[in-house]
Amino acid sequence: MNAVLLIIVYTAIISIEVPGLIKKKLWRELAVFSFLMLVGMIFGFGVALDLPVPNPISALEAVFAPLTKYLDGLLS
Repeated sequence: MNAVLLIIVYTAIISIEVPGLIKKKLWRELAVFSFLMLVGMIFGFGVALDLPVPNPISALEAVFAPLTKYLDGLLS
């Protein structure tokens, strides 16, 4: 049931946003919108179908932990 609701919501969002982007020929914005929508759909359907979904915070911590240590070393 949750997956069906997600399909309806994503279809509504796409049908509202995409025609305007195409009409204004905003191709880069359309590409970014499509990428972010795809990522959101993957995570949304993963949660709705009780699949193991990776935590995006872990990826952010892996990226920013070395930077944080470096800046902490500079400031102390």
